[in-house]
Amino acid sequence: MIALIRSILFAATLMAAAVPVLAGQAPFGASAPDIPVSDRDRVYAAEQFSNTVSVTDPATNALLGVIRLGDPQPANFSPLYRGQVLVHGMGFSPDRRTLAVVSIGSNSVTFIDTATNAVKHTTYVGRSPHEAFFTPDGSEVWVTVRGEDYVAVLDGTTYAETSRIPVPDGPGMQIFSPDGRYGYICSSFTPETVVVSVAEHRIVGRVPQASPFCPNIAATPDGTQVWLTLKDVGRTQVFDARPPFEVLRTIDTGPITNHVNFARNANGTFAYVTVGGLDEVKVFRTDDFTQVATIPVGKLPHGIWPSGDGSRVYVGLENADTLAAIDTLTNEVIATIPIGQAPQAVTYVPAAVPAGEGAANLQPLGLAGETAHLSLSAAGAAAPDAATSVSLFDQGLIQILQASVTGLAPKRPYVLALAGAPDGSGPLEPLSAFVTNPAGAAIVNATGPIRQIVQAAEATTRRYLVIAEGTAAKPGAVAQVQTAP
Repeated sequence: MIALIRSILFAATLMAAAVPVLAGQAPFGASAPDIPVSDRDRVYAAEQFSNTVSVTDPATNALLGVIRLGDPQPANFSPLYRGQVLVHGMGFSPDRRTLAVVSIGSNSVTFIDTATNAVKHTTYVGRSPHEAFFTPDGSEVWVTVRGEDYVAVLDGTTYAETSRIPVPDGPGMQIFSPDGRYGYICSSFTPETVVVSVAEHRIVGRVPQASPFCPNIAATPDGTQVWLTLKDVGRTQVFDARPPFEVLRTIDTGPITNHVNFARNANGTFAYVTVGGLDEVKVFRTDDFTQVATIPVGKLPHGIWPSGDGSRVYVGLENADTLAAIDTLTNEVIATIPIGQAPQAVTYVPAAVPAGEGAANLQPLGLAGETAHLSLSAAGAAAPDAATSVSLFDQGLIQILQASVTGLAPKRPYVLALAGAPDGSGPLEPLSAFVTNPAGAAIVNATGPIRQIVQAAEATTRRYLVIAEGTAAKPGAVAQVQTAP
């Protein structure tokens, strides 16, 4: 009899093991059905220097085209310019029919039809909004107005602003509990995340942040945890999604920690964290917070989102102008797709196109795909390892330079400059002064005909990028030099 019972229990265990616990991918709840990858799905990336939204078919991992929301520099300097500037944040409606795209420089939220790629409406909000997302019932769109101290609440149908929720200065991003009860709003200027009752628009909880700079926040599909990234100190923080919202863990993830999201598969639920300074995605279990994988992906990984069945996550590579697809069972990159300039937020929308090809109103990549890439390493290193990646995003005759700087002393002033010699010797021409964050990292920008200078054919006119200690007025010792042409 005992042997029979053991056999029954063993068989039951095998049957349970054979049934994967899958359903529910972020931002939906654990009870939501998985949606297998198909050519009805779309992966979108918001690209801040080409002012485009790229549209990718995950069934083929091919770029279908871009939705052009604005022009590059210098056209967008005109006082008569009417397009969007710094296309950056992105969310989507629960019915998967509408994208909400935030443009920081033009203080706007653009609503796009996923089936036709057509702009339905543009709402202008307060200074420097950062992210927008629909509530789980679709009735409202919450927009973090990072340049001010409130969340703008828009009607989910008319897209008109209906109210504002006061929050600590500099709200970075909001996400909702899958049941729609709470909105979690982290801050980019204040070391505090607040929890807001969605029904009452009232703060009901406060969570201390380990630093003031949180750009991204996500909630697990089972509604038990909230993860947020702290970009300035290279950490990721986890707190209980339910009252009293206690901090559960703070994890050192690395310099320029950008975004976090989740994938549920047969092996469990995992948090995927993009770490720009290391050019990696780190993978953690959500049950015991152990790190299970480190995935090299390319230059400056930023936004990340899971497929509708959790079999993949897609990552925008900000300094590589590409989208990387990762298999979540093997934790390996299975595809790299060229997209627009400096992708920021990424979203994967299952069944975004209910019928037809879904290619209407898309344009070729064009100028948005033109970028040059450089590297800087420690000055005088015998076997230099690239510490800083540099992208020169073409804007016609000029470029926007973006440097993902790492490997420097924390909280110190430096200057990005041009030198006349490869080793950085001689007079320097400053391009941009900056101060490193507590992780010894920084994102540095400059504008000008820089590619023509650093790639000049004539040795007498060519200059080299360097990073020096000190200020633009008084540069000191050279810390990093250009090591790639």
